[in-house]
Amino acid sequence: MTNGTANGAGARREKKGFELIGGDPALDLVNTLDWRFREEPPPEELLKDYNDVVQFSAQSGLLSDALARRLIQNVSPGKATQVVNAVRELREAAAKVFYAALDGETPSVSAVKLLERYFMDARESQHLTWDGEKLEWELTQSPAAAGLPLWILSLKVAELATSDSMQMLRACGNDECRWLFLDTSKNHTRRWCDMKICGNRMKARRFKAQHRG
Repeated sequence: MTNGTANGAGARREKKGFELIGGDPALDLVNTLDWRFREEPPPEELLKDYNDVVQFSAQSGLLSDALARRLIQNVSPGKATQVVNAVRELREAAAKVFYAALDGETPSVSAVKLLERYFMDARESQHLTWDGEKLEWELTQSPAAAGLPLWILSLKVAELATSDSMQMLRACGNDECRWLFLDTSKNHTRRWCDMKICGNRMKARRFKAQHRG
């Protein structure tokens, strides 16, 4: 979660890349729309271009650094824009499903159908290979496949959304943040995306409210 200050959001983004606190790439993807529930100023888009999409995928361990560099070098401007728009659309559909699950609601049919389309497109991009002992599904690793990050992220969203790990899905207790994460703490009591950021900020806010006047 970026801290939203002049020396915070930009500086942390530039120096450290993406804040991967979700415990799963699908949740970290949803978190790339920072301050999603803030009214003013508006939420911050962290996936600004194709480079960001590829960097996020590489930092999440879904692409090698070498392949990431080749993807960026080979993509055309038009295709880059197309992939970025698709990844954002995938992200927002996933967000609707995950937040509906957290709020005890049924996800919208349109969001589920959209995810289904992306899941199926990604599956069609897979092929069977022999790993020496068994067959396994694999996506092409060609640097000419500009849509590779989209396919990988689609499969990661599908994997989480259809798994028992959904029972551990939680959101940050800061209502303007609500970054998603898997609560793997011993007693399942994790409340914040990052205690140093939202946890401390909310504690300070409560302290000021209690001592106001």
